[in-house]
Amino acid sequence: MPKGRPTYSKIRQNIVEILYHLKKGYGYELFKTYREIFPPATMRVIYYHLKKGSALGEFKINKVIKEDGDFSWGNTVEKVYYELGEKAKPTMDLKVKEHFDKKELK
Repeated sequence: MPKGRPTYSKIRQNIVEILYHLKKGYGYELFKTYREIFPPATMRVIYYHLKKGSALGEFKINKVIKEDGDFSWGNTVEKVYYELGEKAKPTMDLKVKEHFDKKELK
């Protein structure tokens, strides 16, 4: 076994499952969806895994959009949209599939 920490992460795999159904999504949208399906995780850890997954090729950046508005931190927000990368391996998690099936029925 190679030295260092293993690159596998259950949280990152859960994000892969979510993106498989969404096709693309930005960080906060993925965070909200993650919290609806899985045990609570912080927004910071979701963004960490999006960045780490991008470096590993599990995610890739689809587009970056700047939106104007009146936010507590300023006038603009930058939304980075992610999609699945070449190294993503969705396993068709039943929890995620059921969540999106319920959303379609509404």
